[in-house]
Amino acid sequence: MPPRDPYPGTVDNLTELLLRAVSIGVLIVEAWAVVDSVRRPTATYVAAGKLTKPAWVGITVLALVTNLYFGIFGLFGLAGIIASVVYLVDVRPAIKEVQGGGDRW
Repeated sequence: MPPRDPYPGTVDNLTELLLRAVSIGVLIVEAWAVVDSVRRPTATYVAAGKLTKPAWVGITVLALVTNLYFGIFGLFGLAGIIASVVYLVDVRPAIKEVQGGGDRW
């Protein structure tokens, strides 16, 4: 009788599906950060006291490309996720406030 696999195929498939869903979710959030950083006016970055627009566009694009190339489960992937989240939770609200958008997302 062959040895029994400790992890049946359904558990492996569920794990793979979960990891794939997390990866796609992270890439969507990073793409959102890229698109948002590109469409904001250049002057609002400096007025909000943040880095310049080219710097934030470069950071968010680099984060997205890094995670597309290396994946999200590693040191570079984690750095990319952090960079995109910093843009979305710190820079974006400050820019929206300068533009007169308030606290809305």
